[in-house]
Amino acid sequence: MSIKRRRLLAGGAALWVAAPAIVRAQGSSRVTVSHGFAMHGTPKYAADAGPPDYLNPAAPKGGSVRLAARGTFDSLHPFIVKSVPAAGISAIWDTLCWASRDEASTEYGLVAETIEWPDDRSWVAFTLRPQARFHDGTPMTVEDVIFTFDILKSKGAPNYAFYYHDVLKAEKVGERKVLFTFRDSTNKELPLIVGQLPVLPSRWWATRDFEKVSLEIPLGSGPYKVDAVDVGRSIAYRRADDWWARDLWMNRGRHNFEVMRYEYYRDVTVQFEAFKAGEIDIRQENIARNWATAYDIPPVRDGRIQRAEIPHELPTGMQCFAFNTRREYFKDRRVREAIGTMFDFAWTNKNLFYGMYKRNISFFGNSELASSGLPTPAELKYLEPLRGKIPDEVFTREFKLPESDGTGNVRDLARRALALLKDAGWEIKDGKMTETRSGKKLAFEMMLNDASFERVVLPYRQNLERIGIDMSVRTIDTAQFKRREDEFDFDMMVEGFGQSLSPGNEQRDFWGSKAAATTGSRNSIGIRDEAIDRLVETLIAAPDRESLVNVTRALDRVLLWSHFVVPNWHSNTAYVAYWNRFARPAKSARYAPVAFDTWWIDEAKDKALQRGGGK
Repeated sequence: MSIKRRRLLAGGAALWVAAPAIVRAQGSSRVTVSHGFAMHGTPKYAADAGPPDYLNPAAPKGGSVRLAARGTFDSLHPFIVKSVPAAGISAIWDTLCWASRDEASTEYGLVAETIEWPDDRSWVAFTLRPQARFHDGTPMTVEDVIFTFDILKSKGAPNYAFYYHDVLKAEKVGERKVLFTFRDSTNKELPLIVGQLPVLPSRWWATRDFEKVSLEIPLGSGPYKVDAVDVGRSIAYRRADDWWARDLWMNRGRHNFEVMRYEYYRDVTVQFEAFKAGEIDIRQENIARNWATAYDIPPVRDGRIQRAEIPHELPTGMQCFAFNTRREYFKDRRVREAIGTMFDFAWTNKNLFYGMYKRNISFFGNSELASSGLPTPAELKYLEPLRGKIPDEVFTREFKLPESDGTGNVRDLARRALALLKDAGWEIKDGKMTETRSGKKLAFEMMLNDASFERVVLPYRQNLERIGIDMSVRTIDTAQFKRREDEFDFDMMVEGFGQSLSPGNEQRDFWGSKAAATTGSRNSIGIRDEAIDRLVETLIAAPDRESLVNVTRALDRVLLWSHFVVPNWHSNTAYVAYWNRFARPAKSARYAPVAFDTWWIDEAKDKALQRGGGK
């Protein structure tokens, strides 16, 4: 699952408290009605819970913060594939449910007052809170929920159609109750998936073309409203003082800033300089060299800038250099493996990353879902029926990436790569890797949208040149990158496949054959594999946590041994630098280490900073 309470009635008169979970008989099955839903087990927080312990309900409100975004934007409509939406825009709409940050795969009602489902999870129903409102004061209705589901599935970006594929329909079954009926009862995660649905105002959209890129400020319902827009350069959001959900238990202590402003920078270096100059308030650092060397500056030394290293338990997913297997020369697994072999991570980590990163060796890293060693009997249950249709190594070898000694000597890597290419029908002629049969040269482009990656891929390019492979490197702006990514117009590019602790429908969009032919899907690699389709469907239909873990590990093995990507790197720590005007909760959530929406302006620190003071 890729996901993205209780409270005072808006206006303040009455306290609404959801009842504890109720289980009742309905025909031959049981139906549960509750304030929350857990994929496995029961929700941690009671219906009348206080704020989670990673929030400070007494956090003061107020102040402005300046954040950074990279590239540009041309739309305030984030739900279609054509646009490059403004940073933060999706957060202006409330969703049916809120995802807990310290529980795996658990949601609590937000717009929904209660969640209702049968034991077989063949449907889910949500009863809406009577006080839920859009920013213009109009109520959120069942009709709005149904409209949102229908329009996203039919006219939204392709990922919505894949995500909601197994949800057959949404229908009104009560004044405030909406029922979602599922294709069958195999996908136990669907109540969570539907719970992530934003609620859009149907009457507002009735006079607008949903498929058209738009810069009109949309009608929202969440904690912030769009306040000011400078197209392509900045966008500011102002806190909605009359937000209907501000006093729900999971929101007390969140959304504390009065104004949040995103400034756009086309160059990461300029963005960093803007932070050091005080034009940006907080920076989550993702360049190891910067963290190791670039913060030896006066504001850090005197305490005006603080740095924090926050451990987390988030699944790392797979950041990688992804092959476009629609290209003829990337269809052969041996060619892909050979190209991946020449990426010298040990040298890169030592010389460019200061040893701060670990290599990605799983599509589901940093979680129990990651495969390791040889397949267990429980995993073989899913793999054996696919024997002959998946790489033989899945059954006989532990997946390991080739390693060097970190000195820059890649002779051993080159020998291994050359053997693979020879086996695939390639040889070096006149210094160029050449296909024996056709005489074609092996040359391709690495597409980037971040110049900071150039220092990583240029040494990689040199390694490939040593075995006669030409890799050109092209860095383009974010808008052009997104267009080419959506249209699968690339050879190889930096890509990321984020994962949650409960993978599900989104795996179809990542690896499914149908997604490979759908413009704008996440299957940028172009995977069309019957065995992988089968594993994905089995994963989605997993009846319990144990089965989900084992089939996910099986899928992980097949993806790894298929060499669709050149794995990059990850860290289990979030690196954050910020100007010393903030306070944050003493405890971080397990699955949201930074959670900037839980921070607040510390008035004393802010005044000291304005005076030029330090700690």
